[in-house]
Amino acid sequence: MENEIIDKEKIAQHWISRSDSDFETMNNLMLSKDFNWALFIGHLVIERLLKAIIVKNTGKHAPLTHDLRRLVKLSGLIIEEEQIRWLDTISTFNINARYDDYKQEFYKKCTPDYAINWFTNIKILREWIKKKL
Repeated sequence: MENEIIDKEKIAQHWISRSDSDFETMNNLMLSKDFNWALFIGHLVIERLLKAIIVKNTGKHAPLTHDLRRLVKLSGLIIEEEQIRWLDTISTFNINARYDDYKQEFYKKCTPDYAINWFTNIKILREWIKKKL
């Protein structure tokens, strides 16, 4: 099969280390009060961990998508409704921080309270997913 992986542990570890590096970057961006970019990177933290689980569970490369809900489905994780809602919101950080027509509204939304709330939710999801690895 063309999508099979020979060394799934090595590839999964790549995704995990990238996620860990992104987590450090997200922390630094929060400290510098660059909230919109912190949340954008927070999306990548979760995305990359989900891709690590997909690789480990399926032995195949993770798909080229940023849709966290789709990645959870492909990972085989059992997830609660509240976590699904969080993933849906976190997925918007990828779009809102990336495209100019969404940026201004996203900047306004990224108050310190909003960013700290979502930073906390991302950390909770990150810890939960890492336990599944």
